[in-house]
Amino acid sequence: MDVMQYPPGNQRVFSVQCGDKGTCYGERQDCNGNYHLTSLAPGTDVNKVAKAVQQMRIAVGDCQLPDYTDQYLIKWLSVQDFDPVRAEKMLRQCLEWRRLNRVDEILDVYTPSEVFKKYYSDGQVGFDKCGCPVFISAIGRVDPKGIFLSSVKKEHSDFFIWLEETYARRGREATDGTGKQVGMSTIILDFEHFSMKQLTCKTVVQQMFEVVKIKTGYYPMENRRIFAINAPKLSFQLMFTMVKPFVPECVLGTIKVFGSNKAEWTAALLEEIDADQLPAFYGGSMTDPDGDPKCPRKFNMGGEVPQTYYLKNSAPVPKDNMQTVNIIAGAGGRKKLKLNVTIARSVLRWEFMTEGGDIRYRVYIKKSKGNVVDVIPLDRVDSHLMMEEGQFTCDEPGKYVFEFDNTFSYLRTKKLHYHIYFDPPYL
Repeated sequence: MDVMQYPPGNQRVFSVQCGDKGTCYGERQDCNGNYHLTSLAPGTDVNKVAKAVQQMRIAVGDCQLPDYTDQYLIKWLSVQDFDPVRAEKMLRQCLEWRRLNRVDEILDVYTPSEVFKKYYSDGQVGFDKCGCPVFISAIGRVDPKGIFLSSVKKEHSDFFIWLEETYARRGREATDGTGKQVGMSTIILDFEHFSMKQLTCKTVVQQMFEVVKIKTGYYPMENRRIFAINAPKLSFQLMFTMVKPFVPECVLGTIKVFGSNKAEWTAALLEEIDADQLPAFYGGSMTDPDGDPKCPRKFNMGGEVPQTYYLKNSAPVPKDNMQTVNIIAGAGGRKKLKLNVTIARSVLRWEFMTEGGDIRYRVYIKKSKGNVVDVIPLDRVDSHLMMEEGQFTCDEPGKYVFEFDNTFSYLRTKKLHYHIYFDPPYL
């Protein structure tokens, strides 16, 4: 193994180690011979990396950084192909964003509201074999729309900034406690119960992109490993396709995705996390003092937000471009809109609201011989409390039907306001 150090003298030392397979690792030796905090692609010019770190440190010498370690600078360089000019620009933009949002103060001045504490799933359960904090989020059980209806928009961004700052602080605390450079975390995202329903809601999609923007733009390479487990094939692939263009290649390399085969993902988790640092529910040996294998004292599993938390004073208002129709209660309470899609990959978009209560809707395509296939399964939505917005990419041309359904209601007619349209395929 070759070891190279740069620069000499009394400045902070950056070390690069190259293993037998040609992959290089920055900052410190590997963990148990298997795990590394900062990995560089095979063939990386380590002299270029070391020089970039030195140039970056000089370039941002006038800045007040949240972290002055070489490892922190390497994170910014990694997502900019070790170009110190681009990395400096990105870091300075982040520092300005931190100033405008008072990020340095957020852990002291912000406290998540009750709805986030009770119904957003996240928490630290232990440490991995590298000493990095391990967090678990049962993301598939979270009710993002319910959380949105129960809080103002600013709290959403404040909460996710607070979450990222919490991850960063726990990493620094691990460094202080062990004397090793940690500065990263491991996250387990449990997608059990994740569905298309979440991805066809415009509000949910907007939240998802906001989180991706914060994470990739202002907290690059904060995670040593991201485990996605119980990932449902269709909905996860759609979500991943949506966010992948915004995720740096080096970050994609930290992600491991597993389906519902528990034996498979348990083995992968235990390869990098000791059993006593992992809840028994996820294949480890940890339990709460009362024997609960889910360890709710460490983190909660999320859940549907009760409507008692909803902000009642934000009822939707019809837009000028919307059409209006009354849908009666009972057996005849359906409204079908026939949509002819002539170009594959066209994007179906919709927004609608109701007066008088909630409503159900679905989207399906008519096949040959009268068969129909749901593309958006029947779903009951609180469109009287919040504008329902969504989109779906039509993979194939055909005759689609957007159906509103009030048959579940015995007495109440619903006034529906809607706007449904197509956009051409993205080029």
